[in-house]
Amino acid sequence: MRAVVYTGVRTVAVREVPDATLEAETDAVVRITSAALCGTDLHMYDGRTSAEPGLVLGHEPLGVVQEVGSAVQTVRPGTRVVIPTHLFCGTCVMCARGLSAACLRARAEGPGAAYGYAGMGPYRGAQADLLRVPWADANCVPVPGEPGDAYEDDFVLLADAFVTGWHAAATLAWVEPGDTVAVFGAGTIGLLSAYSALLRGARVVYCVDGVDARLDKAGEMGAVPIDFRRGDPVEQIRADRARTGLPLGEEKLGGVDKVIDAVGFQARDREHPEQERPNQVIADAARLVNAAGAIAVAGVYPDRDPHPGPGADGHENLVAPWGALFSKGVAVRFGRTHDRRYTVLLRDLVVAGRARPSMIVTHHGTLDDAPDFYRSFDRRENGVIKAVLRPS
Repeated sequence: MRAVVYTGVRTVAVREVPDATLEAETDAVVRITSAALCGTDLHMYDGRTSAEPGLVLGHEPLGVVQEVGSAVQTVRPGTRVVIPTHLFCGTCVMCARGLSAACLRARAEGPGAAYGYAGMGPYRGAQADLLRVPWADANCVPVPGEPGDAYEDDFVLLADAFVTGWHAAATLAWVEPGDTVAVFGAGTIGLLSAYSALLRGARVVYCVDGVDARLDKAGEMGAVPIDFRRGDPVEQIRADRARTGLPLGEEKLGGVDKVIDAVGFQARDREHPEQERPNQVIADAARLVNAAGAIAVAGVYPDRDPHPGPGADGHENLVAPWGALFSKGVAVRFGRTHDRRYTVLLRDLVVAGRARPSMIVTHHGTLDDAPDFYRSFDRRENGVIKAVLRPS
């Protein structure tokens, strides 16, 4: 079968690799119809992780079951399925608590596992013709329709992007109706965090970024775009809040109730844009969040960065404004997405016409287009926000 393979820093190639096969009676083999590129793929592409050449990339798969093991009961060949990024056994203590991203059986080295993800187990990625899915009854989520229909892009986003955005807004930030929200980063996760906050009834959602295509997309989906190239985004948001008018007695609440960090450790230092400043967003969030508010950290912060950018440190031990956060009584929540808490809920919102996350998809191609898509995505060029590969 063909697959997108990491070959070195900022290079990927489409290679022939051994076909995915059943390795246990609880497995399924899925023929991939769509696989999306994710910002996390770029961390590996940029050499910022422990990824080794030969790793098959991709963790956002949608496809059709081709073969199942003898113990699989809930899906059969021909079933259309979306497959959550974080694979899990479904029966360990953590899975039984709904904490599927912390499965204790999927990876020998520690909790949690994922497809095509450095340091997250031996599982090959989904940017390929076929994917082996362990514990298929737990990990294959049936979706209606036929490959290539009007929901193809919506359903592929249920593997990771939409559930992560929802997790950031609903669980980490705990966005409630009437809240004011700021999302730092208008890539895929930032946009879908903003979209999820709006779906949950937020009064206003600000999206902070410095890429025109992303800011335009944020505006299209109903958020207020904030361009950090034009000045301090915290002051821009405060100015907008004052301009729109704060209710009587709420003058001291000129920030926002909830902040979502969808940038992570590769944030740019605004005073020195040529350098990275991994704690830039948390510093801004502490200034912007209102008293008794919440900050959600959905952006990636690794334990170790093997190739730190200018201004960054190989060990991500960040200086955080704990005093400001403590004095404001702010809740700060981290955590990988426990995908299976949300997959069916969000699938049903899509089917009911209440959610169309596919609005963020900007590009489609085949596996052969992957090297160009990775390059443009990494450079923030050619308007690439979310690219979807269709192997078959």
